[in-house]
Amino acid sequence: MPSSQRFAAIQQIQRRRPVSTPPIAGLDELWASDVFGLDTMKSALSGRVFKSVQRTIKEGGKLDLSVANAVADAMKNWALARGALYYAHVFYPLTNSTAEKHDGFIVPKGDGQAIAQFTGKLLVQGEPDGSSFPNGGIRSTFEARGYTAWDITSPAYLMQTPNGMTLCIPTVFVSWTGEALDKKTPLLRSNSAMDRQARRLLTLLGETEIAPVASSCGAEQEYFLVDSALVALRPDLQLAGRTLFGRPSAKGQQFDDHYFGAIPERVQVFMQDVERQLYKLGVPAKTRHNEVAPGQFEIAPFHEAANVATDHQQLTMTVLRNTARRHGFTCLLHEKPFAGINGSGKHVNWSIGNATQGNLLDPGKTPHTNLQFLLFCGAVIRGVHRYGPLLRAVVATAGNDHRLGANEAPPAIISMYLGSQLEDVFNQIRVGELSGSSKGDTMTLGVDTLPEFTKDPGDRNRTSPFAFTGNRFEFRAVGSGQSVAGPLVAMNTVLADSISWIADQLEQRFKAGESLNTAAFAVLQQVMQEHGAVVFGGDGYAAEWHRIAVEERGLENLPTSADALPVLRRPEIRELFERHGVLNAVELDSRFAVYAEQYALAVEVECKLALQMARTLIYPAAMRYLNELAAALQAQQAMGLAPSLSQRDRIGALLQELTSACEALEQALDSGEHHDDPLNHIRTCADTLMPLLDQLRAAVDGLEAQLDDGLWPLPTYQELLFVR
Repeated sequence: MPSSQRFAAIQQIQRRRPVSTPPIAGLDELWASDVFGLDTMKSALSGRVFKSVQRTIKEGGKLDLSVANAVADAMKNWALARGALYYAHVFYPLTNSTAEKHDGFIVPKGDGQAIAQFTGKLLVQGEPDGSSFPNGGIRSTFEARGYTAWDITSPAYLMQTPNGMTLCIPTVFVSWTGEALDKKTPLLRSNSAMDRQARRLLTLLGETEIAPVASSCGAEQEYFLVDSALVALRPDLQLAGRTLFGRPSAKGQQFDDHYFGAIPERVQVFMQDVERQLYKLGVPAKTRHNEVAPGQFEIAPFHEAANVATDHQQLTMTVLRNTARRHGFTCLLHEKPFAGINGSGKHVNWSIGNATQGNLLDPGKTPHTNLQFLLFCGAVIRGVHRYGPLLRAVVATAGNDHRLGANEAPPAIISMYLGSQLEDVFNQIRVGELSGSSKGDTMTLGVDTLPEFTKDPGDRNRTSPFAFTGNRFEFRAVGSGQSVAGPLVAMNTVLADSISWIADQLEQRFKAGESLNTAAFAVLQQVMQEHGAVVFGGDGYAAEWHRIAVEERGLENLPTSADALPVLRRPEIRELFERHGVLNAVELDSRFAVYAEQYALAVEVECKLALQMARTLIYPAAMRYLNELAAALQAQQAMGLAPSLSQRDRIGALLQELTSACEALEQALDSGEHHDDPLNHIRTCADTLMPLLDQLRAAVDGLEAQLDDGLWPLPTYQELLFVR
């Protein structure tokens, strides 16, 4: 009986103890010990080769084959000494996951012996199948060739399993015809585009020594932990990553007692295991804590160069999942595993800067006099306003649709929050009277033993999709299961485009004889007058804001992926990416096709799974209970008692609703009318399938409220969220 399995799982969990893990070593011993980074290269390579590698990493350019051979040999010797017999080109296809092609160092000799060999050519280039990954029609099955190419800017590392080590080499993934089939290639291109335009603007500002400009990223990863014994009894969590059915627990997050609460011992042991592995891989995990919802947690890293941070983010998700299994947990990275409580995001903290000018989005103590900051921040304002729908499109997934718009997740309308200090500065610019900026007050807590401290000049807004947080922007709409590469590509490209526009305007005004300050102020005033509508500091959930945003400010509301993904087909978006050399028309079309297919597949899998669970688990349990009620009613009648029919009638009505919902959902799935093109397909999923799935859920959740708990076949929300 499923219910007996459920109770047995709870007993199993109650007997669990924290998993014993190796003692936590000191940071000096752990940090990057499994990474073939610059320090390791410096000791393993000749001075000439090391300087060539270092120059390529910092300044770009091609790597000579002789240098690649030397690096490959040193990398091989280092890996072999650590017990690695295989290497893997690691790449990031359009699935939000990580892919690997493993090859051995072994080369047989004619005398029956074998040697280990790894050349520069093998390091630089690999050849996985280019047609079996989602590619939006770029490659057919009979056109299978694809290439991986070494990304020297992201260090190689050793991935440990119980049986040994594998040398992992971050790479890009492209087709035989040259199109990007991955997420890393466009990210590198977008950073180059942003670097070109940022250097151009800095030159116009009078800078003469300008180091390469790069974007940085720190992605806060939220996740749920559920005991694996309970997940084994939930087909929806196993296959869809979220609960398709489930009544709210009587206690959820309403007491706010989980957020930043004491971390449960078993969870903290898991976290420490994760952090130990991440430190060895050079991932700078910085923060850990309980999140708002019961069973929800967060890990956040220190900021890194965007490309490396993206690779490290993928590693973090892999380590979280793998480590959870060893500790008897399942790590859920779905954006909304449970209805009615907070979902999980991946807040992407993003900034740009270099070694000579520093953080270009740092306002300093007097932002109204910081011309460099004002121009770069103005470029962000213009970019978010012009291309807000693109920013919505790059976070469009079936999972994120359930999350956006409630429970501290931002709405689907893309606006940006500057904080009271900066909003006031830019509003002054809008009207042409820049007089100053407010400062943070001193906060006194009224207790002599507690220190006074300076309060920030602006608050934070947790309902804003794109919020300024001191010296960076936080893109809060990114989903927890996503790669951060897509959002970073969009932000870098949008910024490059706006910096280019600002530079064009300054150049024209300089030719007309205007001074830097006069020209810059005029350009910033134009930015605010034309694009200031995107700046909003209020409640992003308010119905009145939604009305004002759309009707008065002209912002778009794209609530579902079916609304958002077609943005990728708009001519202005195609021109944007082509203009800056980030994605060509074929590559951009392929991304729409892939993401539309992934959305449709996710919805259809959920619908098929819900039908299966409703018919094979829920309906039989309800019928068993009806039979028990019928026997009880007969006994009441035999005893001369008036039978109570209300519960039986309610269950009967809910079973009828369940049956009708199943029939309607199955008919919609089988119709096939929505398969003629991707746009029709995703529209049918959003407009027809999802409402029918919601109707089925309402019937099932209603039955859960009526049935004997001993007969209910699925672990409940109370058990999933609180039993650990």
